[in-house]
Amino acid sequence: MSGHSKFANIKHKKEKNDAAKGKIFTIIGREIAVAVKEGGPDPANNSKLRDVIAKAKANNMPNDTIDRGIKKAAGDLGSVNYENNTYEGYGPGGVAIIVETLTDNKNRTAANVRSAFSKGQGSIGTTGCVSFMFDKKGQIIIDREECSADPDELMMTALDAGAEDFQEEEDSFVVITAPEDFYAVRDALEKEGIPMAEAEITMIPQTYTHITDEKDINNLNRILDLLDEDDDVQNVYNNYEE
Repeated sequence: MSGHSKFANIKHKKEKNDAAKGKIFTIIGREIAVAVKEGGPDPANNSKLRDVIAKAKANNMPNDTIDRGIKKAAGDLGSVNYENNTYEGYGPGGVAIIVETLTDNKNRTAANVRSAFSKGQGSIGTTGCVSFMFDKKGQIIIDREECSADPDELMMTALDAGAEDFQEEEDSFVVITAPEDFYAVRDALEKEGIPMAEAEITMIPQTYTHITDEKDINNLNRILDLLDEDDDVQNVYNNYEE
């Protein structure tokens, strides 16, 4: 996937996020609650909570909101009953799609995800049917327009902190890490005052699928839009190349 297309997707998603901050903060709040329940309220001893905090900051969630979410979750552990589920399938044109959900009603969520695929002429598959085509990685995207750092110095900061790869794209820098090194790299960049357009553990496609049929594109967008509108859906990954 070309750099400008990758960053265009990020900016498009961020714009949608900005138009629905309430939903984004609700989603992250759920992730904080689950992370605290599983590993405690101290991010220094809870890597999953550290990752969620990084995601929260990349989505401009205020620090006091993050702190309140952690304290609320720590004091209300008994009522946290969210369940993680992952669905895999294909959209039109053979586009691979992974849907990660966090829900208090598995049956409702499963029905909604299946409905989204069906309405967009896609199909749900079995676990593992497309995930083998993705690599789980930490990914940090930096907008060139927002970053005044020298590219070589930026690259060395990222690599010295443990990054696997540093890519210079048309309008962005992309830092790739192993999942376990993500927080250290993100923290090093934050300490240098580097603004991050996106910073999270994600699923990166090994190859991309290009479709040209207008009907297929519209149906694929319908699937993605319906999933995006569902409060139980946390993340959606696909290998569609625009």
